[in-house]
Amino acid sequence: MIVLGLILLIVGLVAGIGVLWTIGIILVAVGLALWAFGALGHAVGGRRHYW
Repeated sequence: MIVLGLILLIVGLVAGIGVLWTIGIILVAVGLALWAFGALGHAVGGRRHYW
């Protein structure tokens, strides 16, 4: 999710499409939050680890 968000950020920046930029920021934020919860040992979506 983090990688997809970064790709959308880059494409949105290069192409000048604001919607891709916004979706990219949201995906990066959600991906980082899920990664942090998984790294701290909290179950995310019923799984002990989130990759």
